[in-house]
Amino acid sequence: MLLYNGDIFRYPQQNEEVNIPMPKNSFKERTDINVRHPRMYNVIMLNDDFTTMDFVVEVLVEIFHKDPQTAEELMLSVHKKGRAVIGVYPKDIAVTKTQTAMKRAREKGYPFRMLVEES
Repeated sequence: MLLYNGDIFRYPQQNEEVNIPMPKNSFKERTDINVRHPRMYNVIMLNDDFTTMDFVVEVLVEIFHKDPQTAEELMLSVHKKGRAVIGVYPKDIAVTKTQTAMKRAREKGYPFRMLVEES
């Protein structure tokens, strides 16, 4: 390390203490944190005349983790109104749950349909 003494540079002596002045507030810790929550999406179940009510309740309980009573209420709401929002999730979760439910319906031969819309 070189020291500057007005007009010349020199190396410090062996036992010489070197104090390097640090300007105050030269480093500022960033304290503002900008957290953005993910956009939420509605999972909408549509009514049809062929998918059984038992299958709809099964999907709501097993895939959407609804309790049996809530699942039955949602199923009846879909049946009466033609459609109902059955959950609100971040996009990737909403799409995954919808795809899983529709795949299971196809395997059983039901024309079951669901939509994912931004809430």
